[in-house]
Amino acid sequence: MEFNKIIKYSPLVQKTAAYAQSALEDAEGGHDWQHIQRVVVNADKIATSENCDREIVLLGALLHDIADSKFHDGDEEIGPVTARNFLISVKTPNDIIEHVEKIVRHISYKGGKMTEFYTPELAVVRDADRLDAIGAIGIARAFNYGGFKNRKLFDPTIPPVAYQTKEAYKASTAPTINHFYEKLLKLKNLMHTDTGKQLAEQRHQYMLGFLEQFFREVQFAGFDHVEHL
Repeated sequence: MEFNKIIKYSPLVQKTAAYAQSALEDAEGGHDWQHIQRVVVNADKIATSENCDREIVLLGALLHDIADSKFHDGDEEIGPVTARNFLISVKTPNDIIEHVEKIVRHISYKGGKMTEFYTPELAVVRDADRLDAIGAIGIARAFNYGGFKNRKLFDPTIPPVAYQTKEAYKASTAPTINHFYEKLLKLKNLMHTDTGKQLAEQRHQYMLGFLEQFFREVQFAGFDHVEHL
């Protein structure tokens, strides 16, 4: 498996992979160990075309969801702190700890707002994570999370919203279909790297095809007043 080859990059990467697997094996299906593996593979693929530190990219990809605030009462520091504590426990050099901690802290979408921290390594990990939020796997993850939160699939009386703050974005309880218009369809144009942009294009088109079919079937079911969002 490609992933198993990638994590042999260094002893630190291998230790981090083992830790992440243990911590996330039973996590919510869209943010679990399989998600981490996909992001690592995406990140490694993108990193080959970027001027970046591959070890930091792999560590950031492995730890980026180690304690997602969505599952910890909105605590945005629990992820960075958890990543830092683990890296300290395995005697990681301070400069690597600081960089990976910042990647974990700043990777999140947060309503699409940019953060003040930026490095080539963050760009690679962020693109890799966003790739896993679109396309076929992105569709599956969106509805898995919607079910986890007991959200409606679709409600024609609730339109998508352009959130002005990260707090409003995080507080949303809108139907899952709205999430495509509020976030997922925007990700293609938020990619940082050339490779990320190229990989995102096909996945973006796949989502558009899904939405076209979805609304065709919804209207067939009787919602003839539905307008494409």
